[in-house]
Amino acid sequence: MLISCSNIHGQKVDVKKLTPSPENYDNIHIQKIAEDTFQSSYVIWVKEQVKSHYHDHHSEYIHVLDGRAIMRLDSSNFTIQKGDVIFIPQKSIHAVKTLSKKPLKVISIQTPLFDGDRVWIEE
Repeated sequence: MLISCSNIHGQKVDVKKLTPSPENYDNIHIQKIAEDTFQSSYVIWVKEQVKSHYHDHHSEYIHVLDGRAIMRLDSSNFTIQKGDVIFIPQKSIHAVKTLSKKPLKVISIQTPLFDGDRVWIEE
């Protein structure tokens, strides 16, 4: 019998205090806040847009912390803003275009672990 244990510790992250580093990023800045074999969590800032794409192997939750944007989710388009939570199922085409002067700031929780399975859609 093989028993494997990993050192996974709970943590508290004050996302209000997180700022992009460097602050002069072009369009998108991503900061990982937690990860294990079951999930990847990020704070993401979007100045302009995230182009249409989907994920082959995972689903994603987005919690909007700041800003406003138009979100595409499959064939629907809708406005997202601070406080909104969006579930993006596996293989769903999604994109976002920031409307606010300040960048859109979100928490993105992807499950299972994000393995780089972003597939861009040419439109």
